[in-house]
Amino acid sequence: MIEVKEANGIAVLQMQHGKANALDVELCTELKGTLQQVESTSNAVVLTGREKIFSAGVDLVRMLNDGDEYRSALLAALGDVLHALFFYPKPLIAAINGHAIAGGCILAWAADHRIMIRDHGRIGVPELTVGVPFPPIALEIIRFATPPQHFRQLVLRGLTYPPEQALASGLVDELIASEALSERAVSCAAELASIPPQSFGLTKLQVCRPVFEKLQQDWSQNMAAQVNEAWNSADVVAAVQAYVDKTLRK
Repeated sequence: MIEVKEANGIAVLQMQHGKANALDVELCTELKGTLQQVESTSNAVVLTGREKIFSAGVDLVRMLNDGDEYRSALLAALGDVLHALFFYPKPLIAAINGHAIAGGCILAWAADHRIMIRDHGRIGVPELTVGVPFPPIALEIIRFATPPQHFRQLVLRGLTYPPEQALASGLVDELIASEALSERAVSCAAELASIPPQSFGLTKLQVCRPVFEKLQQDWSQNMAAQVNEAWNSADVVAAVQAYVDKTLRK
């Protein structure tokens, strides 16, 4: 599910899970485990997808088919991998090779620097148009990574943007031709990795501290339980089913 290539201290993690790198328990768990493995052997990480999709977000069909216990396990696994990405102590670059939608977009926004190809793809978080509420860590990453003036519209209206608009709105940091994406991402990772690791790690920890503190609050803990309950509610399951019937099964 995750192909790892290492060169000159940079680990390139390529998600290879079906056509769309749909997020399920297995992919989230393997990505978290891979991050843990390369932390001791690499100076920085590049996360990317393959072909024209970075990640299309949660596997909605499996979310429907596998029941309450699976949905709860998926929420936990998704929260764990988002935490591992966002608080990764070394430089982490998202090389966005195409569509980065919903949970896939949040994977990219958890990175320290986001480079998207200019010739293909959309990026955004349409969770509410599907009918599911955001886990607290996902929403805090979005809040942290996007300009305040766009945050409410992105979340409440479920907007997705093409590359040029994403750059202009501050949702990505760079655009580049698709054939140059890998080289540029590795170069950016190496640039950040040239900073003394202790200095980078301590500074990143301080930068990310507000998110950590929010997630430790009782309010966030209670909200996580409410989100889990909502994901398993009849209304949310029915909304997801309607979305799948309308869009994925045309």
